[in-house]
Amino acid sequence: MMNKRVYGVMGISSIMANWNADFSGYPKTTSKGEIFGSDKAFKYPMKKLWDETGEKVLYIKSMTVAEDKKKGTVSFVPKTLIERYKQLFDTEEVKDAREVLKNLFSAVDVKNFGATFAEKGCNIAITGAVQFGQGFNKYADSMPQEQQILSPFRDATASQKNKEGEEAKNSSLGTKIVSDEAHYFYPFSINPKAYKEYEALGVTQGYTEEDYQKFKQAALCAATSFATNAKAGCENEFGLLIETQEDVYLPNIAESIYFEHRSQDKNTIRVKCGGLLQEFGDKILSVEIYYNPGTTILETDIPDVKMYHIFTRKEL
Repeated sequence: MMNKRVYGVMGISSIMANWNADFSGYPKTTSKGEIFGSDKAFKYPMKKLWDETGEKVLYIKSMTVAEDKKKGTVSFVPKTLIERYKQLFDTEEVKDAREVLKNLFSAVDVKNFGATFAEKGCNIAITGAVQFGQGFNKYADSMPQEQQILSPFRDATASQKNKEGEEAKNSSLGTKIVSDEAHYFYPFSINPKAYKEYEALGVTQGYTEEDYQKFKQAALCAATSFATNAKAGCENEFGLLIETQEDVYLPNIAESIYFEHRSQDKNTIRVKCGGLLQEFGDKILSVEIYYNPGTTILETDIPDVKMYHIFTRKEL
């Protein structure tokens, strides 16, 4: 088990993109109109990255073929949790809870984020060692933009018929909604003692340094690597990692981060938690900040902080 805690913040830049939409298609907002991204929006690209690099990932959509012999149809549908579990761990048995726990902890997403495995005869809930908060946009002037998209095909459905009841003769229109610009900052913490009871059961070695390194590497680049139509324009722009002794408990560090829009073609990110960290003395083991010096000016009051280029990982 890793013998330290980790606190930090991950920052995502969204330029003419939609990092996390609600069911209306617009960027997700609170009841007060504040734009934010859910923790699921951050975890999903990490899972995709792990999956693409050959790691075992349980909680990710995978498809299967469903054949309806009565209707004579074949369709693609998402696998159930138990189907995904059996495929990933190459097993047909889901009866031995101890074996199920061992398998679950061998999946990198479960090891980091925990799991809810509610299947007949084996109901398991694991609270993850890594806990993410919601990522709030710190750019006050962010605005949604609607883009009209013309389909290359005519829509001949009944809903597209004209007043005379004739089928539409023109291509159909669609809408793509993006933010002109948004900057999300996600707080997180890592408590390696979260799996202490499972270690006692002999189903895991606990949250290790290797698990932390896998989390760290994915968290710093997953958004950049996740290239879909909606996420093109989204990338990692900031990372703060504070390693502490096990008895240190820090508040939400994202509240100490301030974002200022472009001045001389660069944004400014200010990290103002140096005073708080100094109060803990040598219980703060290390502090690292990752950012892109080509687009961002970084200002901080944290002493002895190590700065790295977020893409090249070279020390600045």
